[in-house]
Amino acid sequence: MSKILVIDDERAIRRALREILEFEEFEVDEAENGKEGYDKAKVGAYDIIFCDIKMPEMDGMEVLDAILTDKIDTPVIMISGHGNIDTAVQAIKKGAFDFIEKPLDLNRILVTIRNAKDKAVLIEEKEVLKKTVKKFKGSSIIGETDGIIKIKEMIEKVAPSDARVLITGENGTGKELVAQSLHDNSDRRNMPFIEVNCAAIPSELIESELFGHEKGAFTSAVKQKKGKFELASGGTLFLDEIGDMSASAQAKVLRALQENVIQRVGGEKDIKVDARIVAATNKDLRKEIEAGNFREDLYHRLAVILIHVPKLNDRRDDIPLLANHFMTMVCAEHGIARKSFDAKALDELQKTNWSGNIRELRNIIERLIILGGDVITSDEVKLYANPGAK
Repeated sequence: MSKILVIDDERAIRRALREILEFEEFEVDEAENGKEGYDKAKVGAYDIIFCDIKMPEMDGMEVLDAILTDKIDTPVIMISGHGNIDTAVQAIKKGAFDFIEKPLDLNRILVTIRNAKDKAVLIEEKEVLKKTVKKFKGSSIIGETDGIIKIKEMIEKVAPSDARVLITGENGTGKELVAQSLHDNSDRRNMPFIEVNCAAIPSELIESELFGHEKGAFTSAVKQKKGKFELASGGTLFLDEIGDMSASAQAKVLRALQENVIQRVGGEKDIKVDARIVAATNKDLRKEIEAGNFREDLYHRLAVILIHVPKLNDRRDDIPLLANHFMTMVCAEHGIARKSFDAKALDELQKTNWSGNIRELRNIIERLIILGGDVITSDEVKLYANPGAK
């Protein structure tokens, strides 16, 4: 049975709607003013809300704004005895499902309810689809070896939380994909995923990149700029190769993590930020701490959850899956018919020493696709997988 909330300060209207809706076998709840209606809408799990526009305490437009701000998905049908085209257009633009003038017409009410219920079904289907897509993205980490299964299980457990994660592993193992999967499977997935490669940014610019700067903070600062912490607020900030971050930037990152505030370079104003931090490194941060290159207190702030990504040589059983995945992907990128591997070619790929890990494997697959035949053979793998050794 569908549950409907009627918000109207006129008792006669509430009674009339209740009689109509209960006759049609709907469950009806009432609120005699906007404030009471909004409070009920927050907790009532209604299928449809009828809301008058002119009411004491909170008018209907204010109730609609509050419902939309709280991201309550219930369709809201506005009703008014003072209706005109401008009011109706304004209500619909704000996000109301429909607008009905008083005196209320029975047939119009029932048609609108039916349409609103259809919308609710679509919203529910959309949420199911989003969850399906989320699971698909999470499973985009290719592999079935024990190490990869453990990573997938860890992502499933950790992603819904805001816990900070430190991802370790050699270059080319797929640390970025793990970070992206954590974001895609989190409640922040509709917000930005911002990546910063700490090793690629000169030490004198890293603070401006992370925290932004005010106009005139330094010679080339011709205008104000927001940093990655601000841009990622509400979403996820991925600090890649954090082991290469300068000491001064480490201190500022530590403050940002402790207090959830930053200051732009050249500024004095505290700016609140809300970004989930995921960091990655190919270094042994424990050794970096012992050498005085990395702050121990920052390490403990970052390493709430530790995820280690194994190198490709330690997960050779995944190579056929990865090779076929890259075969499909690269052929599509180049707009050519999909090629294939013979069994011995896959065996040869599994025997190869992959010092460059998955990144190297992907490059070799592309080379084989461009230079090899329609069916990639073991001889072609031997020829092209390590040409410098031939």
